[in-house]
Amino acid sequence: MRAVVCRELGPPEQLRLEEIDDPRPGPGEVLVDVRAAGLNYPDLLMIQGKYQMRPDLPFVPGAEAAGVVAEVGDGVAHPSPGTRVAFTPPVGAFAERCVAPATHVMPIPDELSFEQAAGFSITYGTSYHALKQRARLQEGETLLVLGAGGGVGSTAVELGKVMGATVIAAAGSAEKLAYARSKGADLEVNYRDDDLKARVKELTGGKGADVVYDPVGGDLAEPALRATAWDGRFLVIGFASGDIPAMPLNLALLKGLSIVGVFWGAWATRDPRASQQNFAELFEMARDGRIAPEATETYELADYLDAFRAIAERRARGKLVLRT
Repeated sequence: MRAVVCRELGPPEQLRLEEIDDPRPGPGEVLVDVRAAGLNYPDLLMIQGKYQMRPDLPFVPGAEAAGVVAEVGDGVAHPSPGTRVAFTPPVGAFAERCVAPATHVMPIPDELSFEQAAGFSITYGTSYHALKQRARLQEGETLLVLGAGGGVGSTAVELGKVMGATVIAAAGSAEKLAYARSKGADLEVNYRDDDLKARVKELTGGKGADVVYDPVGGDLAEPALRATAWDGRFLVIGFASGDIPAMPLNLALLKGLSIVGVFWGAWATRDPRASQQNFAELFEMARDGRIAPEATETYELADYLDAFRAIAERRARGKLVLRT
């Protein structure tokens, strides 16, 4: 089968498209014929050796995909061969076939294409867990989303609206803000032009945001923390800027706010039943049109380098998908 292979850590240019042996499912595992795979910022970090999980070399990157179950290992009753599924292996999705634990494989509704489903799991899974379990976002609260035009940020905008929040989208270009508005954002901040803290305070009548969703980090994190309301929740999603900020913890004391870490993958492994319930709710939202998953940029597997560069250069708008 064809697969994108990482044989040495470094930039995307050191990846290679190769012919390798098909994987085989072990006990409790499922083999899937991959039709499409989602590309995320952590994939870039992983091939550089900068992610919290560091697989042994060589490895095939890719942590979410969709396809059709080809074979199941011992002890697997569901899903059965022929089932359309989305799945989240630790690695291996950027290939024509991939093995994943059966607990990480979910049948997908007929309403979702493989491309939609391939980019669904990590972005929607992360954002829903962040807003539901970690922030306990309430109807009528204000949600500030940094990186609102990106793959994970745009799902936070969308889900925030479904959950009844007033959503402030923050992004660095008019194009990305326009995309966030198309996903339901009520208000916006262009942090290339505006003072983030001052603009959020202005938009909230001086109160600040009840919940801040930050997948960007870097220089934006502290002004966003300062723009958080009393008793607010600051969600640490990731560091797409490349820099992990040093936060002034006295602000947490002065504002009575919580700085909350969000690691959806680890949580889903520790509490698979709750994760499956989240996805049951998300798929129902997709069925009835409350959320609209989409692959905004689709690349063929052979064009993986162009896709990785779009992520690395922060040009991506919405969700990037590799199609096998």
